[in-house]
Amino acid sequence: MVLYLVGLGLFNEQDITLRGLEAIRRCSRVYLEAYTSILLCGKEKLEALYGKEVIVADREMVESRAEEILEGSDSQDVAFCVVGDPFGATTHTDLQLRARERGIPVRVVHNASVMNAVGACGLSLYRFGEAVSIVFFTETWRPDSFYDKIVANRKLGLHTLCLLDIKVKEPNLAALARGRTVYEPPRYMTVNTAIQQLLEVEERRLEGAFSGSTLGVGIARLQADDQQIVAGTLEQLLEVDFGAPLHCLVLAGDLHVTEQEMIQFYMIEGGGGGGGNCNGNGHAASAAAADH
Repeated sequence: MVLYLVGLGLFNEQDITLRGLEAIRRCSRVYLEAYTSILLCGKEKLEALYGKEVIVADREMVESRAEEILEGSDSQDVAFCVVGDPFGATTHTDLQLRARERGIPVRVVHNASVMNAVGACGLSLYRFGEAVSIVFFTETWRPDSFYDKIVANRKLGLHTLCLLDIKVKEPNLAALARGRTVYEPPRYMTVNTAIQQLLEVEERRLEGAFSGSTLGVGIARLQADDQQIVAGTLEQLLEVDFGAPLHCLVLAGDLHVTEQEMIQFYMIEGGGGGGGNCNGNGHAASAAAADH
């Protein structure tokens, strides 16, 4: 008679904690939240490990039909599994509140998320300011609310983690207008697209938050065997092929001497230090290294 919010970690089925696995195996129903992030493995691998069916919970179910998830939780255990940590997105806090309002006990099993694993790039977690989200621009919608937060961070000399948009099971608006539901193919924002959008906003705002010469760190497939971390100016990172999703971007603030030493390990040749493009294990890696 418990709702478990279980963090799955960042890479594949093996990143779950022993406590999380034990909780899932006790549950009658297991949901996988599948729109704020993705695991870099298919759900069939999760089902093989858990020994039970995994129900994919898309945005519509979590935000509009949450009662389906909670149904029966007063008499049987239910698991809601989240890539990363359960509190990496506000949606999961809302689900917890709904459960508590119904008198359903909630237990949380935490795990690694991008919010702490980003320290793999060599920048101290203590020196990060508020994280921002960057969404895909459209012809008619080019939001820049993240800009003010980046300005505030950089004034304090703090780093900024930029979380990049993903579009999963998004309806085609033209088809929807004709009364048909057709979903667009999944899209995952790249480091390159994020930088292009950032520089466009700077050109429009002209407040000096960053420029093409600002030091940044592009990260792809964090925690995966082929994770890629590349440091350089934003202009240099524009030319790097970061490969498959998921990606994130860090805008560096003022660097402590230890951070300076660490980031040299990932610096592009000619970008202020040697070493070439490297993965997280310290081995030389192609800029096009081969999936939250």
